[in-house]
Amino acid sequence: MSRPVPCADAIDALLPQTQCTRCGYPDCRSYAEAIARGESEINRCPPGGAEGVVRLAGLTGRPALPLDPACGREGARQLAVIDEDWCIGCTLCIKACPVDAIVGANKQMHTVIDPLCTGCELCIPVCPVDCISLVDATPGRSGWQAWSRPEADEARQRYAWHRLRVERDKQENDERLAAKAQRKLENLAVESKLTDPEQLDRKRTVIEAAMARARERSRKPG
Repeated sequence: MSRPVPCADAIDALLPQTQCTRCGYPDCRSYAEAIARGESEINRCPPGGAEGVVRLAGLTGRPALPLDPACGREGARQLAVIDEDWCIGCTLCIKACPVDAIVGANKQMHTVIDPLCTGCELCIPVCPVDCISLVDATPGRSGWQAWSRPEADEARQRYAWHRLRVERDKQENDERLAAKAQRKLENLAVESKLTDPEQLDRKRTVIEAAMARARERSRKPG
């Protein structure tokens, strides 16, 4: 009798939640869903390491393959460190961090909240002045030896809040643009008595098209 296919929730619960994207998916949940659909192997998570593959094998009934080298190697958990002498306060690393472990303000020095950093490394490539480096946070310990279930659960929750915040900010920005466009349309109505009608029609078409694009973006998932 074949083993039932585990649901994505059960698979996701066995992933370390670093949200590093090294598996080839945008986050741990997407990878879990791909495994549940039978579209991905269980050996694509370097942060989970060999032990993580064994855990997934036990759940799914699949063979415990070696880690896929195309996804990276198992190693000590990394911690991002920002060189304050070089940081220009561009905020790009803040936007890239999936668990909001970096704090700072525009044109001011940023810093990493060490206990919250998952070592995902996503802040490294976006820094325009290369002021972020990585240090081993768990020398001699890797995979699940360097990461605990409570830490993974907290990272999952922080990632969920991060996504909600990003979506809220996007929606608020779209609403501001839509309100601005609406005011322009109202102003056009006032100008209609004083301006060439063809010119007003062209302006109105451009503004309405911009509003339609904003509405379309707001309907798409973030």
